[in-house]
Parts: sequence; structure tokens; C-alpha cells
Amino acid sequence: MSSITFPYGGHGHSASSSFVTVHDSHHGSIPSYEPPNDTSSFQMNPLSSHPPRTPRTSIISNGSHVYGTEIYDTKEDKEVTSQTFEAEDSEEEDEEKQDAAKDRVRREDVWRELLKSSNGRDKAFKLLQYSMKMYLLFHLALTSSPAFRGRKRPAWEAELTQRLTSAIAGFSLTRKCLILFNWLPPLTSILAQHASDSYAGGAKKGRHKPLLHTFLHAPPPVLLEFVNGLADDAATFSKLGLIGKKAGERAGRLADWCWFASTLVNLVENSVERSVILEQQHQVESRLYDESMAGATGKSNPSAQKFDHKELARLQRQDHWIQVTRLKLLMDLIFVSYDVFRLKRAKGQVQTFAGLASAILSSAKLYDRHKTALSKASSH
Repeated sequence: MSSITFPYGGHGHSASSSFVTVHDSHHGSIPSYEPPNDTSSFQMNPLSSHPPRTPRTSIISNGSHVYGTEIYDTKEDKEVTSQTFEAEDSEEEDEEKQDAAKDRVRREDVWRELLKSSNGRDKAFKLLQYSMKMYLLFHLALTSSPAFRGRKRPAWEAELTQRLTSAIAGFSLTRKCLILFNWLPPLTSILAQHASDSYAGGAKKGRHKPLLHTFLHAPPPVLLEFVNGLADDAATFSKLGLIGKKAGERAGRLADWCWFASTLVNLVENSVERSVILEQQHQVESRLYDESMAGATGKSNPSAQKFDHKELARLQRQDHWIQVTRLKLLMDLIFVSYDVFRLKRAKGQVQTFAGLASAILSSAKLYDRHKTALSKASSH
């Protein structure tokens, strides 16, 4: 039998209680342990295989949270989080600056930028032209009523009507001259495609595709715009006296058919684009609804909600202008249908209303585009 003595730091221990006798394993005896008589202080069981760990005095004394999530964040995570918040803050500041700059943009500055382009001048002249037509339409309806039929009209009224009629014809011709050579952009697109196809074909097979092949395989909207531009120019040259009257009438007829077909194509594209926007808007609204429902459990993400709100506002604004464009295209379709199908009933009234509505809608869209560009330029 062998013995092992375990000393204890406390005083007053007897010799019989100051050691433990452990038998050899071949005797099959169970080791025993006699606790000391002094229980005033903690004593460690020497037979325990897992002695208690010493607490971290440095952490506890500092009063920090041992199980807090901040002890698991690495330096890279903190840098990424700080960069994300900085990017969001800078984006919010840019948007706030842009909104403040948009409020400071004056109407005069927008119209100045709008009238610099031929498209903007065309819209301004169209507004003047159809506003005068609307005035003459109401003036004719008023003077032809039974209440004013027997009255004598003043001389200045007939002169004003004549001047307005001449001004309307002048604005119409001016607008036609402003859109001269509109066939150049589609032609440039077709030639660029032809050069790309010729380069690819020459690199592979050593031969080039003819230009006619590129024209025939061009997208239908591009071809319609090209033919429409040529026909419009021929009709304008006829009004200027450079081409015969019959040739100008045929060119105008072809231009009307091209305008009618391109309007239908644009309406189809507008419907497809709006369906995509509505689908994206539905997805964002679904995410916002899920996040609002998850907010009661504390699992919502404020940053994601803020981004979704901004995205929803952007999609709603885009959908608004898509609907404005669709309404403008419908007005154009009504207007050109009277010329294409040679309708006579209420032609002047319907075309005047449709032309003025189209001018207002297209001018509003162009005005907003120039105002947004000015606000972005002034915010930077």
C-alpha cells in the first residue's frame, strides 16, 4: 500500500486528516477522500478531473460584456460596416442636395435650356400653334351661335383672325423645317451596324456583306424612322417650292403611314416597359410588407427598408412618366388616324384637341428632363 500526502494551507489540521490513503489498483480498493474540518474557505477536490477555471479578472474588473456581439467583430467587419454607413450617408446627402437644388432651379433657366435644342423649340412652337388653333376654334363656335349671328362684328376681330391663321401656318412650316434631316440618326445607326458586320464577316470569311443586306435586317423602328424622315423632308421641300406639289403630297402620305406605324410600335414597347416596371414595383412592395410584418419581432432591417422606399419612389416616378408617354402616343395616334384614313367628321376639332394635348404632355416631359439635369449640375 502506498500513500500520498496532500498538504492544506489552513491551520488546525490534524495529522490523520492531512493525508489520503490510496490503495494500489491490484487490490481493487476505491480511493477515499476525507474533507478537512475547516470549511471556512473553498477547498479543491484533488480527485476532480475538471477543476474550476479561474475567472478573467481583466474582463470582469473592466465591466465589459463577456457575451456581447462586439467581441466577435473583426477589424475587417468593422471597416466594411463603417464604409457602408459612409456610402449611405453620402448618397443621402447627394439626394438631399439634388432635391434642394431642384427647388432652387428657376423656370426661366429651364426654358432657356429647353429652347437651346431644336426639339425644345419644336415643342414650344407646337404649344403656340395649337393654342392659337384652339382659340380660333372657340371663336368660330361662338360667332356661329344663334345669339351672335345677327350682330355686327368689329373690324379688328376679322384682322386678328387673319393674323392668327397666318401665324399658325408659319409655325407649322417652321416646325417642319426644324425636324429636317431627322433621317440622319437612324442612318448613322444602320451604317455603324453595317461596319460592325463587315468587320466581323471579313475577319471570319474574308468577304463583306452588302449595305442593302444591313438595311433589310435593321430593326423595324429604325427603318420606320429613316423612311419617315426622308418622306417628311420631301413634303417640306414641296411646301418650300423645291419639289412639285404631287410629289410632296405622296411624300406626305407616306410620312403619315410611317408615323402611324411607328406610333403603334411605340405603344407596344411602352406597354411592355410598363409591365416590367409594375412587376418590379410589386416586388418592392412585397418586400416592404414582409419587413413591416417582421418589424414586430425585431428582425427588420432599417437600411433595407430605406433603400426599398427609395426604389419604390423611383419606380413610381418612372411609371408616371411612362403613362404620360402612353397618353401622348394615344393623342398622336388619334391625330394621324384622321389623315391616314381620311376621316372628315369633326376633323378640325378632334385634331386640335389631340394636337394641343400631345404638345402639353411632350413639353411637360421635356421640361422635367431639363429641370432634373439642371438640378444635378447645380448640386455637384
